[in-house]
Amino acid sequence: MPSFQTKLKITGLKPGNAPESVMAAAVEALETRHHVESNQLDIVGGVPQISLRFTVGDRDYPGENDEARTSAAMMRDAVERVAITGSLYVLRRSRGRWSPI
Repeated sequence: MPSFQTKLKITGLKPGNAPESVMAAAVEALETRHHVESNQLDIVGGVPQISLRFTVGDRDYPGENDEARTSAAMMRDAVERVAITGSLYVLRRSRGRWSPI
């Protein structure tokens, strides 16, 4: 199963939401379609960024990439209910390296 990673910058919380609700919303959304292997929060250039690694079922290469992009967009929509987001990135692991798709 191919492994993907999505990274999403978080620029603020919407009123009434705890910081923990951001990662909870992201994981919950991705878990509806895929196995989430890991998640973490980093501070990149002073801006919080969540990263989630997940697998996509085997199929043709372009189809796997499309499914990963669609799932990352769904995750972003879920997070936007509780936070203000910035840039979204989707990467695929190939031969031990992460490459943008």
